[in-house]
Amino acid sequence: MKNINLIYLYLSGITATIIVLYFVAKSSPDTSPLPNMKAPSGDITGQQMPQDKIHKGLENPVAQKPSKRNVLPSIMQHMQQLKKAVEEHPGDTVKLREYADFLLDAQMSDQALGYYQKILNINPRRIDIMSSLVFIYFSQSKLDEAAIYLNKILSLDKNNVDALYNLGAVSANKGNRVKARKLWTKIITDFPKSPLAQKAKESIRQL
Repeated sequence: MKNINLIYLYLSGITATIIVLYFVAKSSPDTSPLPNMKAPSGDITGQQMPQDKIHKGLENPVAQKPSKRNVLPSIMQHMQQLKKAVEEHPGDTVKLREYADFLLDAQMSDQALGYYQKILNINPRRIDIMSSLVFIYFSQSKLDEAAIYLNKILSLDKNNVDALYNLGAVSANKGNRVKARKLWTKIITDFPKSPLAQKAKESIRQL
């Protein structure tokens, strides 16, 4: 998986305050406890389709999602191969992750959710998988669900700066600015050299 730093903007409530949700994608072994995110490119609101090999064959990239009718045959064949591999090896978390990531890239997030959950059922300490779920739920405006998994990440790694920052973003978008400020202040105080320390300062100014 390519190293990716993606920053997504989310408009909060009536005030239209811009709150940043931060994700980092890295390749890692299946047992890694580190935060990893394979997130789709493009606008989190879904108004613009990512320009990648999955979506290249779409006739109307803004209005349509990948399907047998509008996706290149090679892409559809690859998806079927991934699905078959998962069906033949349901306990293989590497294959499950590959298929779930493919579905997420293809904007089939509801389907991807089920496969990410299967991985967590096998290994409930997979922070990378929880981060993927956070991305999906946040993009669907299901902030309570996103917060649940961010708190689970922090229960495994209390110093996970990405999770601290993202929980602040979720809290701010839920209207809990006091909690958001507290989380972001913790990053500034405890992790001043983190790349997110400056971003936390900027986000506090937006509250």
